[in-house]
Amino acid sequence: MTSGKLWTIAYRDLLRNRRRSILTLLAVALGLAMLMMFNGLIAGVWEDALQNSIRLRTGHVQLRAPSYQEKKLSLQWQDLLDNPDGLATRLNRMSEVKAAAPVLWAGSILSTGDESVSLQIFGIDPTSQLYTPIRESLVSGEFLTPDDRSSIMLGQPLAASLGVGVGQKVNLALVNADGKADEANFTIRGLFSTGIVSYDESAVFMPLAKAQAFARTGERASAVVVLLNRQDDTEKVAAAIQSPGVTTLTWRDSNQFVLQTVETAMSFYVILDGIVMLIVAVIIANTLLMAVFERIREIGILAALGMKSRQIMQMFLFEAFILGLAGVVVGFALGSAGVAYLSNVGIPLGAAASVGGSNFALGSTMYAQFVPGIFMWLSVWTLVFVLLASLYPARYAARQEPVDALRSL
Repeated sequence: MTSGKLWTIAYRDLLRNRRRSILTLLAVALGLAMLMMFNGLIAGVWEDALQNSIRLRTGHVQLRAPSYQEKKLSLQWQDLLDNPDGLATRLNRMSEVKAAAPVLWAGSILSTGDESVSLQIFGIDPTSQLYTPIRESLVSGEFLTPDDRSSIMLGQPLAASLGVGVGQKVNLALVNADGKADEANFTIRGLFSTGIVSYDESAVFMPLAKAQAFARTGERASAVVVLLNRQDDTEKVAAAIQSPGVTTLTWRDSNQFVLQTVETAMSFYVILDGIVMLIVAVIIANTLLMAVFERIREIGILAALGMKSRQIMQMFLFEAFILGLAGVVVGFALGSAGVAYLSNVGIPLGAAASVGGSNFALGSTMYAQFVPGIFMWLSVWTLVFVLLASLYPARYAARQEPVDALRSL
């Protein structure tokens, strides 16, 4: 019997019990759709966290003093860059660079009289395009100006929790470059909300000149942060700006926490994907076994008429392939629609987004991302699992002796 006839028989056999075939097809489709939506959502969360961190905190490239350690937020002169303005000017002349500017980071305690909270001071150049995202996220008040000596900007969530607003005064305290405690009163000039909860609740901005004077660092800075027009140019720019006495860090170096978290988590997600595929495989195996038991007499007749065991096995494998392929096609369509919905609407997280901490810049809404390569492999592996699951029922049918099969009913 030719393969064409076997395909025809397999197709007609599936139509005998349409309800069961449709339910099995839907099981395959929903399993794949769920995997696509889950993986698309996870990919979107990782990418969003990474790009948020690059856009708001690390940039694509950073220049620092060799001894500077970001976790310590050191203000000691030997840990700071001694010519940040010159380095930034040189970088801004490069065609690959969108913006480069010095920044001074310092740990601080903000007090309102009734409450206090620890946060990080960002001494910034308000005119730099590097801080366009902050300027665009302004929700009330005004943005900073370079010559402003008494104003700061706070995140709206932080201001709301402290019960302060635009125009009110707060106190900032820090340990300056001389190792002495210092404090000063500042007026809240504006409130911003980037949507990154951990960032909005832990950052305070002031003009770079004022931050340098407050921390007594002279004209030194913690780093020069560089934002590029294209992320792919990172290695090229990093190599071009290498200079003695300056450490160059790429976005990969500055975002090790995010990258290591993704690498560790991927093994867990592969296990989850495998579990879902196994569930789908069990459903397929159960469907085919039921079909075999219902058609034992028919199998005996086919064998008595000369159909070989190999052909009987092929017939059931063809049935599994038809169910699997149809399920994959429907599932791919459903999964794509689900990913499209999640990429536009997303899943709100609210305050729960802050659980990742300042090193994991989760937005207040999770959005999915289309990852065609992963979706294609999920489809292929779903079909492979379906075919593997069908091997046992197909072999069971092929090993039936004609005489025993005819006597079964």
